[in-house]
Amino acid sequence: MTTTLPRFVVAAPGSGHGKTMIATGLMAALRARGLEVSPHKVGPDYIDPSYHGLAAGRVGRNLDPMLQGEERIVPLLLHGALTPTPADVAVIEGVMGLFDGQLGGAGFSSTAHVARLVQAPVVLVVDCAAASRSVGAVVHGFTTYDPEVRVAGVILNNVASPRHEAEVRASIVGIPVLGVVPRLPEIVVPSRHLGLIPVAERAPEALAAVDALADLISTHVDLDALLELAGSAPALDVEPWSPSGRAVRAEAWDDSDELRTPGPTVAVFGGPAFSFTYAENVEQLTAAGAHVVTVDPLAGDRLPVGTAAVVIGGGFPEMHLDALAANAQLLEEVRAFAAAGGPTVAECAGLLYLGQVLDGVEMAGVVPMTAAMTKRLTLGYRRATALADGPLVRAGEQVTGHEFHKTAVTYAAPGQESWRWELHDGTSATEGWVSSNVHASYLHVHGAGHPEHAERLVALARSYAASVPA
Repeated sequence: MTTTLPRFVVAAPGSGHGKTMIATGLMAALRARGLEVSPHKVGPDYIDPSYHGLAAGRVGRNLDPMLQGEERIVPLLLHGALTPTPADVAVIEGVMGLFDGQLGGAGFSSTAHVARLVQAPVVLVVDCAAASRSVGAVVHGFTTYDPEVRVAGVILNNVASPRHEAEVRASIVGIPVLGVVPRLPEIVVPSRHLGLIPVAERAPEALAAVDALADLISTHVDLDALLELAGSAPALDVEPWSPSGRAVRAEAWDDSDELRTPGPTVAVFGGPAFSFTYAENVEQLTAAGAHVVTVDPLAGDRLPVGTAAVVIGGGFPEMHLDALAANAQLLEEVRAFAAAGGPTVAECAGLLYLGQVLDGVEMAGVVPMTAAMTKRLTLGYRRATALADGPLVRAGEQVTGHEFHKTAVTYAAPGQESWRWELHDGTSATEGWVSSNVHASYLHVHGAGHPEHAERLVALARSYAASVPA
């Protein structure tokens, strides 16, 4: 299948140059022109894609060779660009500096790596606040460092005055300046210990910020030139990724009466406290036959009638402890469901929710552990080996995931850890909690890299639903 998809990557020399602000503004400005924009983010990020989704009006998606595999990056890009309708242009925001990737991986999973895989031109965003002619040297270095990465335009950010702009422009040779964003009062997007505050927690303010960014970019960036650049990307001769993969179809037909038979109900936690779930993971559950229902604990939701599996992803439960505790009925239902053998999967924030206590507040008590906020940020890719059979994996299987949190857990009783992984200093660590029906861990895993997880979970849900008396 050959697909023509105009596209470009927004990158920077490093973090802090404003690429998220510029990328989000570009998505919103292009959408305001009436274009369908497919938003993407390089790396294992949940928060930036939430702003991308708000700006573009469709789901923000990730592109990460570490988590998904190199061979799936272009298919995943096309899946996003074709879902729910074909996009006119794809905007891909990078991560950190253009050439920064996995530690010790020689740039693997960097923005440059993804740009090469998707054959997209790169627009470099450079913060000019503390430099003038030196910006030209920075741009020259980035345009010549890797001949396989086409840095094809630059957007100057944080420019103080016309005189400052003229000095910077004069230093840039051989590459067009596509925009000059002035030094303005900050468009406030509040942050906390893990980055920006997710859209789900501040929707009205986030929408106002995105609207302001759209106006800013429309005024100060040459969108016509940018679209022309996007159109220079070559056609892609690859089949789009499909969430169905090797899974069964979403609904089974009863041949006798031609009525649709719904699949098992899978409750997926969402809302402000649990907004960190990759869209593809949910799509895979549906493709494997599940009837997915979103459960928001902060809205007073309870488990749907007939729940056959529970999935609790990442987020910020520590910021909503009183509200989570106030929904005591849901905590009890989750506890009883897991105790009855119901398949229960949790990662990061979900692990904390399944514990006994989080920062002194009682949680579900499924896993015998307590958790508390710390000052230490734990993050990084993990190549993990499963230590026991569980709802998702079999002992000995390996996955690649990502850890990102500022909490620590203490187990009150011995149990079977989920994972073992090697750390950068040569030591190893074990982590998580697993039983025949419960899998709880700090590890975030992208379903596209491990399609068997959704299939196994839905198969367990079917078995559980069949075992429960009607």
